[in-house]
Amino acid sequence: MTGPGTVDWLATMAAIAVVSGFVAAAVAVGNSAARRRFKRRLAVVRDRAKGVPVSPEAARLTRLQSPTPAIDRAARRWLPRRDLLAARLARTGRTISIGQYALVIAGITVLSVLALIGLTRLGLAACVSIGLCLGLALPHLIIGRMGRRRVAAFTALFPDAIDLMVRALRSGLPISEAIIGAGHEIADPVGSELRLIESGMRLGRDLETLLWDIAKRIDTPEFRFFIIALSVQRETGGNLAETLSNLADALRRRRQMRAKVRAMSSETRATTMILGGLPVVVIGLLMLTSPTYLAPLFHDVRGYILDGIAVAMLVTGITIMNRMARFEI
Repeated sequence: MTGPGTVDWLATMAAIAVVSGFVAAAVAVGNSAARRRFKRRLAVVRDRAKGVPVSPEAARLTRLQSPTPAIDRAARRWLPRRDLLAARLARTGRTISIGQYALVIAGITVLSVLALIGLTRLGLAACVSIGLCLGLALPHLIIGRMGRRRVAAFTALFPDAIDLMVRALRSGLPISEAIIGAGHEIADPVGSELRLIESGMRLGRDLETLLWDIAKRIDTPEFRFFIIALSVQRETGGNLAETLSNLADALRRRRQMRAKVRAMSSETRATTMILGGLPVVVIGLLMLTSPTYLAPLFHDVRGYILDGIAVAMLVTGITIMNRMARFEI
């Protein structure tokens, strides 16, 4: 015989399954819409090549490259720092639109709220607050980690790409051809970024503008050093191959120094992780073993005030310890 708790648990699981199916259907619809737009763009390009007149409506549809244009328009109107979010998404190297990012946030928030309501004894306000925090924090952390991993891979491989450019320059090729050749020979993510320069130059854009576009997307000082070295050499002259060779050596020494600093600060970072995660672990264990002990923190206004003070103090301590373990090189 099933009790009320079993019925609530089954209802929660059913709701989670329905929301998961809705999110999967939305993603599938977005992918199919993207494929339809790609076919329309291809048809318009084919008609233009044959001299067939293209209607303005078809030309407008070909410019809709995002699978979620309506959400993107709403984000463009209401999101305060849309350019910063778009740069973070582009840094991952994947075609993630702002609309897809917003859908993921909404899906994680709804699933978290339903799971907390069904599996815990927290109040509705506490479940919504925690679910909203999880929905905003998890995609932000995942996107940030993906971007940092790609930038780290770019930084580790970029000195080898400079060496390829130096060999091409010493053989008599111009710098543009050297960069294009390095893009075809080096692995991703450096190769994929440098190959964009070839596509841009075919469209008539100048080399320096294309390089600064990559610098905005990658946002690493190593690549900015490379652009500045090219700009200074173009204005003052000199042996560009020797300059780039010295730059590659400097970037390798910089990477070695950064690895040494990371090893020396590993104890501080481990302490930060332990001290920052210990309160969360203790609260989780108490909620499983003695849920009534922490009930005033989630059902009383004074408990909400104490929760805010505790979270603020914990975040402040973690931020200070992270800054102590970070060194600018």
